[in-house]
Amino acid sequence: MKKKILVVDDSAVIRRYLIKLFEDAGYEVAFAKNGQEALEKLFAEHFSLVTLDVEMPLLDGIETLREIMKRKPTRVLMLSSHLEDDAQITMEALNLGALDYIAKPKNSLEIAKVSQQILSKVKNALQSMPNFLKKSREEFKHHDISISADVDMGFVLVGSSTGGPRLIEQICKTLPENYPHAVCVVQHMPTDFTSNFAKRLNTLSKVEVLEADNGVELKPARVIIAKGGKHLHFRKKLKSYSIVLASNIRERFFTPSVDEMFFSAAEILPAKNILAVELTGIGDDGADGMVELRKKGAHTIAESEKTAVVYGMPKEAALRGGAQKVLDFNDILDEIIKYGQ
Repeated sequence: MKKKILVVDDSAVIRRYLIKLFEDAGYEVAFAKNGQEALEKLFAEHFSLVTLDVEMPLLDGIETLREIMKRKPTRVLMLSSHLEDDAQITMEALNLGALDYIAKPKNSLEIAKVSQQILSKVKNALQSMPNFLKKSREEFKHHDISISADVDMGFVLVGSSTGGPRLIEQICKTLPENYPHAVCVVQHMPTDFTSNFAKRLNTLSKVEVLEADNGVELKPARVIIAKGGKHLHFRKKLKSYSIVLASNIRERFFTPSVDEMFFSAAEILPAKNILAVELTGIGDDGADGMVELRKKGAHTIAESEKTAVVYGMPKEAALRGGAQKVLDFNDILDEIIKYGQ
C-alpha cells in the first residue's frame, strides 16, 4: 500500500513541485493551501507524513503543527525559505514534535540540487517510529478532532453609504448590552473619519464599538467599523474569527467596500449564521457580494426605496436577486434585534 503524504503550502509553485516529486517517487499525494485546510483534511483521513510550510495565511505552520500534535499526532517535516533566519522557529517546531526541516528551493536551478535531499528526509521520516505514533489508535479515536463545530454566534454585516451614518448610529444605540452576535459595518467614509466615528458610537452605545484593525476578534456585543482606506476582510483561526485589513488591490471605487466585506464573509464565515444588510447609498457596492452570500445560505435584507436617502445600493441588491427581503429601515432594525433573540 502506498504511503500517503499531505503537502501543505500556500505557494502553488512549491505545491506543484513537491506533488510531482513525491508522485514520481511512488507516493500518494494530497495537498492543502493553508493550515486550516490541512487540519480538516488530516482529521478526515490518514496520512503517513505531512510537509508543512512555516509561513501561511489563516493558520501558520507552528500553529498548525501544535494542533496536529495535540489532536492527531503525525510525522511532520517543516518547510522554510530561510532556515538560518528562523532558528528560533526551527527549535520551537522540533520541540513540538516535527521530525526535521526542509529548505525550500529558491529557484528552478536549486530544485534539482535539493530534490534528492528532500526525498531522503521523507524516506527517513517514514521509516522512523516516534514515540507519539507508538500510542494505540484506541487512545485517539475518542478525541474530539472536529474543528468545524457549529458556531452559536451570528454575524450581522451592514453596508451603507450616503445617508448611512445616522442609521448606523441608530443600530448601535438600539443593540442591547447582551446582544449575542458580532456586528461588522462598512460605511463609506474617508480615511481620517472612521476612527472618530467609532469612538463617538462607542460613547452612545451599550455594546462595544471600535474601529477595525488587524487581529480584532469578532465577539458578541461588539460592533466593528471598517477602517477608512482599507477593506474589511475576515480570518478564521480554529474556532474564532478575526479582522484582516486588506489593501485595495482590485481598485474598488470605495475603500472600504461593502462587496469586499461580503465576499470575504462568504468565503470565511459560516453562511447560515450571517445576516447581511444593505442600506442607503449611491451606486451598487455590495450588490454582487449580497448575491454571493444569499447563494451560500445567508439571510439578506435590503432597505426600501421609501426610507433610503439614496436608493442605489439597496436597489441593485434587490434587482440582482441578493436580497431575500426589502424592508423599511425601522423594520430592518427590528430584524437585527430579533436576530439576537
